[in-house]
Amino acid sequence: QVHLVESGGGLVQAGGSLTLSCVFSGRTFTFNNYAMGWFRQAPGKERDFVATISASGGDTRYADSVKGRFTISRDNAKNTAYLQMNSLNPEDTAVYYCAASEYTIVILDSMLYNYWGQGTRVTVSA
Repeated sequence: QVHLVESGGGLVQAGGSLTLSCVFSGRTFTFNNYAMGWFRQAPGKERDFVATISASGGDTRYADSVKGRFTISRDNAKNTAYLQMNSLNPEDTAVYYCAASEYTIVILDSMLYNYWGQGTRVTVSA
């Protein structure tokens, strides 16, 4: 079984930055065989795609709403994926989830992710 644990959420003022981390663990599973993604769910809304990175780290995709402000990355030696978030605004307030897909290419569809973390809350004040 794969386990994903997010951290790094918190309260930040508009214009500020946060970096989320997602640690992957699984006794017989290899992190660099999985594409990773970040999704978010704002209060009263559906879970939305934010960013994805291929298993090798060589390809990334972003939601239009975060393009140019957020950066997804991964360190396969540390079994960790990251989401660097800059120029945050109140509309970025949400619970952020990381997910792992058994596909190795970038994946935007949440239905194609096999494992999910418990989420970390990000609150951006005006």
